[in-house]
Formats: sequence, C-alpha cells, structure tokens
Amino acid sequence: MAFRDRADAGRRLAERLRHLRGEDAVVLGLPRGGLPVAAEVARVLDAPLDVIVVRKLGVPFQQELAMGAVGEGGVVVVNERVVRGVHVSEVEFTDAEGRERIEVERGARAFRGERPRPALAGRTALVVDDGIATGSTARAACQVARAQGAARVVLAVPVCSRDVARALGGEVDEFVCLEMPRSFFAVGQFYIDFRATSDEAVRALLEQAAARVPASRVAADPAATAVPVDGVVDE
Repeated sequence: MAFRDRADAGRRLAERLRHLRGEDAVVLGLPRGGLPVAAEVARVLDAPLDVIVVRKLGVPFQQELAMGAVGEGGVVVVNERVVRGVHVSEVEFTDAEGRERIEVERGARAFRGERPRPALAGRTALVVDDGIATGSTARAACQVARAQGAARVVLAVPVCSRDVARALGGEVDEFVCLEMPRSFFAVGQFYIDFRATSDEAVRALLEQAAARVPASRVAADPAATAVPVDGVVDE
C-alpha cells in the first residue's frame, strides 16, 4: 500500500481506530512528521491533539544505544540494564539528561507555544507517527506517556518494519499498524509525497485542533514540573 501523503495515511489509520471514539483519549503526534497523521486521527475521533516531545539519552561513547529518555513534566525513564552494563556514571547520566531536557522544553515551546500540555493521568494516550523503522523514538514516547500517568497507551502508525512491530506490540496496550511489509528500507518508500513537515505546519495543525476541541475537554496537566519517574527503555 502506498499513501499519497501523511494526511491520506492519517485518514486511513483513523478508520482502524474508530473503536476509540468516545474514549477519554489524547492523540499525541511525534514531531514533526507524525503530526499530519495524528491530526487526521484526532479529527475523526473528535479527540484532543498534542505533540509528545521526547529525547533519547544516548550512552556517551555510543549515542545510538539508548540508556534512557526524557519527556516533559520532569519525566525520565531509565534503562538500568544498559546503565549498569556499560558502566555509565551518575554524573554522565545527569549531564546527558540535563542537555536533552533543555531540548525537550525548547521543542515543546516551539510547537505548542503558550498552550498548556494536556493531562494524561487516567486517560488513553494514543501515540501516532508517520511510520516506524527502528522503533526507538516511538518506544521512548510510549514509555514517557505511561510515566506521565496514562492509564492506557496505544501506538498507531500507517507502516512499520515487521520485526520491529513484533517487539513493539508487546510493550503497549494496543498496537495498530496498517502495513507491515517484508521489505522495509525507510518510511518514505511507502509515501508518494514525503516532503518534510515544517515547524510552522506543526503549529498550524495544533492551533486548528485546539480551536476544534473545547478547552474543558483538554484538561491541562497541573504537574508540569512533576518529580522524575523511573522506568525502562530498551535500546
């Protein structure tokens, strides 16, 4: 299956997610490419839309190996196995966390502006991206959403590597994917139009969604400076 563009993929994905309509869900798009997909899902489900900004914490001497992740609200998830296995010191971890937390907050401000972050506590977090190749960012986003209090985490994408899909399916409450091809080289190969999504486009989609959903249904998160929560992030 080839998708015309991300909006087309979002509309098709939304049809597979209609069973979530009426559920207390927040649709969380991974910036930047996940937002056009997530916006269509949120529209069909009549649900609030937001970004989920996460940063992986790479091992200092092997950045592709994740030793954790950080998200908004003071959330940090830690892969204790990696930290112990490669002997990452507390100072090294703290330094990496501090650097990436700055990037999380900068990104959140750039995309969301002054609008408050929706509360996830007790709700369904529906994490959406335009596709998954390795799964590391999607995995981190789902774990951050859980640490922010989501009662249920659903990961939904138009396309995903088959091997990665098997692993991710066991880490969330529900995994929805339209295509899991045998031959997978890059997410872009499944889109006719895979032009980059700009920051301005992300902001516009969030503003449109905010105008559609009453503020009373968004329920701003009062714990924007919550105490960090430990968890597990697989590499």
